[in-house]
Amino acid sequence: MTTIRRAELTLPGAPLGLANPLPALCPPTGVHAVSVDERLRESLPLDMRRQLGYRPLRSILPTATADGYDRARTDLTLDTLILENSRLEVTVLPGLGGRIHSLRHKPTGRELLYTNPVFQPAAFALNGAWFSGGIEWNIGATGHTTLSCAPVHAARVEAPDGTAMLRLWEWERLRDTPFQVDLWLPEDSDFLYVAVRIRNPHEKAVPVYWWSNTAVPEERRVLAPAEETWHYGYERALHRVPVPHLEGSDRTYPLNSPHPADYFYELPEDARRWITALDEHGHGLIQTSTDRLRGRKLFTWGGSAGGRRWQEWLTEPGTGGYAEIQAGLARTQLEHLRLEAEGEFSWCEAYGPLSADPDRVHGADWAAAREEVSARLEEALPRAEVQKAYEQWRRCADTEPGERLATGSGWGALEVLRAGLKLPGTPFDESTLDAEQAPWIELAHTGSYPEPRRVTPPGPTLVAPHWRDMLETAPAAPLTEYHLGVAQWHAGDFAQAVRSWERGLELAPSLWPLLRCLAVADRESGQVQRAADRYAEAFADLCAERREAEVWTAASAALGREAIETLIAAGRPADARAVWDGLRPATRTRGRFRLLEARLLLAEGDKEGARGIFEEGFEVADLGEGSELLAELWAAVSDDPVPARYDFRMRPVQEDG
Repeated sequence: MTTIRRAELTLPGAPLGLANPLPALCPPTGVHAVSVDERLRESLPLDMRRQLGYRPLRSILPTATADGYDRARTDLTLDTLILENSRLEVTVLPGLGGRIHSLRHKPTGRELLYTNPVFQPAAFALNGAWFSGGIEWNIGATGHTTLSCAPVHAARVEAPDGTAMLRLWEWERLRDTPFQVDLWLPEDSDFLYVAVRIRNPHEKAVPVYWWSNTAVPEERRVLAPAEETWHYGYERALHRVPVPHLEGSDRTYPLNSPHPADYFYELPEDARRWITALDEHGHGLIQTSTDRLRGRKLFTWGGSAGGRRWQEWLTEPGTGGYAEIQAGLARTQLEHLRLEAEGEFSWCEAYGPLSADPDRVHGADWAAAREEVSARLEEALPRAEVQKAYEQWRRCADTEPGERLATGSGWGALEVLRAGLKLPGTPFDESTLDAEQAPWIELAHTGSYPEPRRVTPPGPTLVAPHWRDMLETAPAAPLTEYHLGVAQWHAGDFAQAVRSWERGLELAPSLWPLLRCLAVADRESGQVQRAADRYAEAFADLCAERREAEVWTAASAALGREAIETLIAAGRPADARAVWDGLRPATRTRGRFRLLEARLLLAEGDKEGARGIFEEGFEVADLGEGSELLAELWAAVSDDPVPARYDFRMRPVQEDG
């Protein structure tokens, strides 16, 4: 009998901490920027060519940057939901994006996924905090979802076959699209079914992105029904290459890739959609789906020093590495699809164990290896059965949830309340509204954004056109001008944003939030000295009014970091040192600030002092994906090779040729 129950998971982990209180005015770093040779571009399929340039992400607003974590671990207890039948046990983390932490095959006792033995956030999500392992649901825009470490709603629903089904749902804020993920286990089934629906309740088309991302042990062969793949490395260039061999090595074995890389498989139009990772005995996990989910991908950390260092960083040294097998709406993760007004995308996936002839799976004949997997998959789960499950699920996709098992954010409830939306099957109840949504409810109801009753950093800004319109017609109070400027900046109206922030300064009791925004505007327009002046003034103003609360510590750390970086760039190390001295002592001991101190010492001409910080050792918890900052700074203080602990480079380094 299929059951759903609550449980807890305790493991070593680093707490997430508070999100960054400063609005993320600048777009994410260009890790996922793509370079395509013009001759190749002309040969691309028409839909791929169109989707590569469709509505790239302008910023991560209205979400906040999640950078409040560190690398000091303690025992963390996470709430879980266990979906179980006689064959499979599925562990879901509703407080962390609804990720599947574990998929255990009970008859064999095999864990089908890579399960991370620790919870260690790292700056891989679009908005910062992300962690590796399990199966994650990536929605929004190119990259790991902003919901990676955020709660989602969860409830019990009746599955198509009458068994218990677990529904997860949330409001994706980058594109303002609600979505749901339904998980069910038919009785005595070896396969977990997952049905996904993304809806566009708006009157205009929206860009859509989805990739289901599964971590598996890396000592396996990854197979998919393809003879070609789109290779994308951290040189940020896209190339069409053959499968399985590239430059003399079989890249279907993750460790054979010399550097971290993506391999997006080119599946024939009529091919069944699947991807699998099988060990030396032919055992492992397979994922398949209905045809809507057309893309399949292998991501590997490869065998380079930087790739191995990232494996240790994201997991735990000595516990084994992982690769990722993924499935998405497009051929590559560099594309966004157009979802028409009031339209939806939906599909069904299945995850389960596969056993195949190891001699054929690992043989030199690639076609024979694929045929072996296809045959074993069809025996274990016929293609028609997945399509049938999808069609049956469609009849209960709108079923209202029963017992609530977890609660997500109140942002969906705010949008439903504002627009009077009807979203059968995914209720965003007013009971989920909290203090973050309260001022926006007042704006919608009264036409005025409330000024705070006490001195505190500003709350989150909403940037969608309907909220921007409300702010533009609201009385011009300082906090209103602040939020209006952020929304205008997000919309690309930079000059008007600056005017709004300047108007807000005239009467604002707290100057630093507005000065910081103006400083960013100056820096982005090349006015580095004026940006430095404003950053210094903003930090002094914050220090004059900050309190002992944690949110003030987070604000002063975030503003101080930006100010020091800008003052160093402006060639003003003395002013940067003054900001450094104004940081709280505990802040200055954190790894990211130890790195900043090394940069400051170098700017002051103290090369030996900067090298000394490296020799003492530090860890930058929010080191960004693809960042080469540590290696670059090391090269500025030493002619020695980059120490292994600081080598996170994800692309071929110069000395490799």
